[in-house]
Amino acid sequence: MSDKIDLIEDKVNNMDIDDEQSVDDDSGDENNYSLEDLNSIRDSIEHMSKVNQIEILKILNKNNCIINENKYGIHINLTGLSCSIIEELKKFISYVTIQEQTLNQVEKLKENYKNKYFTKDNKEISCNNTKKDKDVKKSKLQY
Repeated sequence: MSDKIDLIEDKVNNMDIDDEQSVDDDSGDENNYSLEDLNSIRDSIEHMSKVNQIEILKILNKNNCIINENKYGIHINLTGLSCSIIEELKKFISYVTIQEQTLNQVEKLKENYKNKYFTKDNKEISCNNTKKDKDVKKSKLQY
């Protein structure tokens, strides 16, 4: 037991620590984001669907972040997260935003096609036009 303590003391004594570095800062990845940036990230996460919020929790859990849960929900202190974790969150938020925009565009296009080609009024109009076209072709052939 005393050998282990001596070994730990030797390691601590032999550590080169600059005055500007703290012992707690093991990653060198300090959070330099402004409160506006962090609030923007929080708002984006709060407005996401439950599925995407669960993915955010998986990212935080993977990085061993402190997550507090109570009856009102799950709370995370974003100011305590490292830059790399916040960058990963921003990347996921950007991915979700682009995905939603793409899906909305596809849905609008699908709705336009549906309205243009599959509504009852358009079918009747196209059938009538087709009938008229056939009649015109027949009349041209008779001459």
